[in-house]
Amino acid sequence: MQKMNREKALLEKSVGDWRLLTQKTADAALLLEMAVEAEDEPTFSEVREELKQLEKICHDLELKNLLSGELDGNSSYLSINAGAGGTEACDWAHLLLRMYTRYAEKQGYKVEIMSISEGEEAGIKSATLLIHGPFAYGYLKVENGVHRLVRVSPYDSNARRHTSFASVFSYPEINDDVEVEIKDEDLRIDTYRASGSGGQHVNKTDSAIRITHAPSGIVVQCQNERSQFDNKSKAMKMLKAQLYELELEKRQKKIDELSAGKMANEWGSQIRSYVLHPYQLVKDHRTNFESSAPLQILDGDLQEFIQAFLKKQASERKH
Repeated sequence: MQKMNREKALLEKSVGDWRLLTQKTADAALLLEMAVEAEDEPTFSEVREELKQLEKICHDLELKNLLSGELDGNSSYLSINAGAGGTEACDWAHLLLRMYTRYAEKQGYKVEIMSISEGEEAGIKSATLLIHGPFAYGYLKVENGVHRLVRVSPYDSNARRHTSFASVFSYPEINDDVEVEIKDEDLRIDTYRASGSGGQHVNKTDSAIRITHAPSGIVVQCQNERSQFDNKSKAMKMLKAQLYELELEKRQKKIDELSAGKMANEWGSQIRSYVLHPYQLVKDHRTNFESSAPLQILDGDLQEFIQAFLKKQASERKH
């Protein structure tokens, strides 16, 4: 039933998007006709604004059309881990956390922080988010890999340029009715007290849960609920999602896609570079798509990068 309801919601959203496009097109055509007849510049300005909205709707529909994976329509977990480099890397991981939070907000998604580990001086060592919304996984799986930042360090009194790395890995939230066998003897369950500033996102109690799945080596943790039972339930759901993703990839011979999302946090393995000094540029090394506005990208304007990758992927499938 849960699966049917999710599919129903996705279909309703798709139909609604097409209806909105049809209505907006008709409205723009009528407005243009009125502007031509009246030779009225303010009305022409309204037409231009309508066309901008139409362009955005078409862009979003084109992007959704590129998603063909079985789980692309699902919500997504997103894990961020700082690479080697201490405070610099932790600060970069925190900037990525903000970037994806802002991206989610712009897409109308809801963000839930499942776990977070604060850096010793600044930033974060790691964080796992659950991003609720249609096609969240289809979009965010594009972000799997190592992200590289080049900038003048705010933590260096000599104002030297530093390079930092952080890895990003997304995997889909799955329905409760999906069967995944997890043996109790394969699990190690630890409880701990959540560390860091906490605030509205994290409750500083000893009810935080970490689960290690011995056969796969997967480790998940949850600390955002006050109840140990609730944290364990959410952590088990995260583990189930990762194991299901692994099984799908084995069955579909897509192990290489998972490996691409877990490359080493080091030189030569990055999927995207964010350069703030000596020039400003964001470049995706898989597609060669670039932007000279890194601050906008770091504020969550990622959709063009995501579209470029999905288009390249679709083109490769055809050949």
